[in-house]
This record gives sequence, structure tokens and C-alpha cells, in this order.
Amino acid sequence: MGDLTHFNEQGRAKMVDVTEKAVTHRTAIAAGEIHMAPETMAHIKAGTMKKGDVLAVAQVAGIQAAKHNWELIPMCHPLPLTGIDIAFHLSDEPCMVEIQATVTCTGVTGVEMEALTAVSVAALTIYDMCKAVQKDMRITNIRLLRKSGGKSGDYIAEE
Repeated sequence: MGDLTHFNEQGRAKMVDVTEKAVTHRTAIAAGEIHMAPETMAHIKAGTMKKGDVLAVAQVAGIQAAKHNWELIPMCHPLPLTGIDIAFHLSDEPCMVEIQATVTCTGVTGVEMEALTAVSVAALTIYDMCKAVQKDMRITNIRLLRKSGGKSGDYIAEE
């Protein structure tokens, strides 16, 4: 199958062997948004959501998601993550929570999927915590902002 590294000789999917790859410091930053009504945002800010502190729970969920990414995405490797940070920015116009995840490790493969998974699960957790107040929230714009380390080098998304 030529240069397709995720397929075996029979053309079936396989997890890439990273044994010979160089160990480097790797970082990935991902972001996403959850859009909501002003009433929902007011509950988040006031800490009056019935399920508890929305952002505190979403932060822990995002961290856990990054740590367990390899169990969710079939071709991802388990990685010794050395740092995970989840940050939230609350905006009134447009009314949304922007989520940013930064994941780091010193290893043989990148942490882009871990960062993207952290953002996704943090957004889903916000939805879950707030769905009693609003069911039509929208999770959007989940994307990789930047990554560094490894053979492919650095990547910075265009604005």
C-alpha cells in the first residue's frame, strides 16, 4: 500500500509502529466553542446550574478525556502526557464559552488528538451540565490551533 502507514500488507487498518521514532517534546493546542442563550450563560457565571460548577466539572472532564484518548480513538497510542491545561473564555457577544486545551508530552508521537478530544469532551460536559436549561446549544469550530515537535515540525493554523 505504498506510503499509507496505517494499513498492513493486506490493506487492513493497523496501529503504526512508532518504535524507531525520535523522542521529542511535543505540544498541541486545540480550541472549540459552545454557543448558548444569555440565560444559560448567566447560570454558568452565577454558579446556579443544578448539577454544580459547570466549568470546574468540564475542566476535569477535559483532562480525563486527554488522558484516555487512546481508549476512544482506535489508532491512537497511549502516551505519557506530561501536562494538560484546559482554559475557558466566556463571551457575551456572541454568547458562548470558548474552550482551549494545551497538551504536552515527551514522546514518539504527537498529542493533537489528545488536545482535540479534551476540547470535545469539555464542550460535551458543558452541554450535559446545562441541558436542563437549554437543549439547543451548539458545539462548533473544534480545531487544532498549533502543534510543535516531531518529524513533521511545527504547525500554526491560519487565523
